[in-house]
Amino acid sequence: MDSKLHVVMFPWLALGHLIPFLHLAKSLASKGHHVSFISTPKNIQRLPKIPLNLSSLISLVNLPFPQIHNLPENAQSSTDIPIQKTQLLKRAFDELQPHVAKFLETSSIPIDWIIYDYASYWLPELASKFNIPCVFFSLFNAATLSFFGPPWALTSPEEARVTAEAYTVVPIWIPFHSEIKYRLHEMLQYFEGAAKDGVSDVSGVSDVSDPYRFGVAIRDCEFIAVRSCVEFEPEWISFLADLDQKPVVPIGSLHPSVLDTENQDDEKWSNIKEWLNKQTDGSVVYVALGTEATLSQNQVNQLALGLEQSHLPFFWVLRAPLDLALDVLTMLPCGFIDRVKGRGMVWTSWAPQMNILAHRSVGGFLTHCGWNSVIEGLGLGRALVLLPMLNDQGLTARLLEEKKLGLEIPRNECDGSFTCESVAESLRVVMVDGNGHALRSNARDMKGVLGDKNRMGRYVDDFIRYLKVHQRQPRTPELTYHNSEIKN
Repeated sequence: MDSKLHVVMFPWLALGHLIPFLHLAKSLASKGHHVSFISTPKNIQRLPKIPLNLSSLISLVNLPFPQIHNLPENAQSSTDIPIQKTQLLKRAFDELQPHVAKFLETSSIPIDWIIYDYASYWLPELASKFNIPCVFFSLFNAATLSFFGPPWALTSPEEARVTAEAYTVVPIWIPFHSEIKYRLHEMLQYFEGAAKDGVSDVSGVSDVSDPYRFGVAIRDCEFIAVRSCVEFEPEWISFLADLDQKPVVPIGSLHPSVLDTENQDDEKWSNIKEWLNKQTDGSVVYVALGTEATLSQNQVNQLALGLEQSHLPFFWVLRAPLDLALDVLTMLPCGFIDRVKGRGMVWTSWAPQMNILAHRSVGGFLTHCGWNSVIEGLGLGRALVLLPMLNDQGLTARLLEEKKLGLEIPRNECDGSFTCESVAESLRVVMVDGNGHALRSNARDMKGVLGDKNRMGRYVDDFIRYLKVHQRQPRTPELTYHNSEIKN
């Protein structure tokens, strides 16, 4: 009889991490394996409803969220905070460690594997007390992980890249030609915001750097699972295994189906669909820049005017800055809504992205290059216009350009500014101009790869086989965690 696994999952506190972890959880549960999905109450509530046929196999485990000085009340995810508060959230995340330990100790079902994220770098050491093996599930593609570097470079103070300029060159450990590197403005933003590693207990900021978290997470795992496939980046997947001296197991795109992720009867979707139905097939540009990045007033102006000057139909999901209590529509240029009426739609609340991308009228996707969104867009064959905003997105943009799957909007190297003319020109090249034909064709070809459920499903099957072959018998730890040690 086929043995079934019990897998614990513990993603970082960001929707862009929670959702793909849940996609993997559902894939495992669909094969009869039990998953304990650990997070905090507010994040658990944010998750899409688990299908009824899988609900008995996916247990949602709530951990009490710690109170951290200077972290906004009820903020439990990166979506709830400005980028400058990211390290505070990481400190709160680290304080979940004793609660995770208590769960591992008291689980009524023996745990075969823990699948963890980069932020919980401390989890493999904790799991070793229970003889539970751990796999690092990377929500970054193999090219990005390769740029970040091997554990020895990430954990050594002598090897640390301490300036923004150090990230704007291809690292010495990459032995072949590559243009995958950061722009200066991307790293200046990072160093000024999310990368601050404050060491003061008064500030309440995490003193553990992101590179160190990545380095230990990679160093201490049994193997690396990467959300990618050999059809997309064979050279990088092979190189990453050599670089990190770890097995690298691609798990495919985990491309979500529309029916799995969206409510087809939702009133919001019905209104959006009504507008999309009026547009010509393949003519609409879908514009969405993620749930974390917010645009400045100048960026909103230039993007709006660029959309207007492109003369293309567009559907734009525009999010207000977290720290500004205003109607985001007031940030648009005067008269913009009237001038684009009928041709353009500006949407200011949550939008069902998969439904929109899957609609026949949508032909292109102006994206922030978050890996989740890229997979969703390419898995539906949509041509990409690239406007990276945060974190790894710049590296993904360079990778997509290198593979001729997208075109990046030109920006000022130092401050990241862009013009409406560059927006309009990039949109027209990707959507309609003759010299964008290869981009559109390559994007359509990727639908047959990343969007092929049978092909991508075989990656998940291989991943499960790998887990089974390398599982080991959990044991009762010599060192146990008692109720008195759990912080309330």
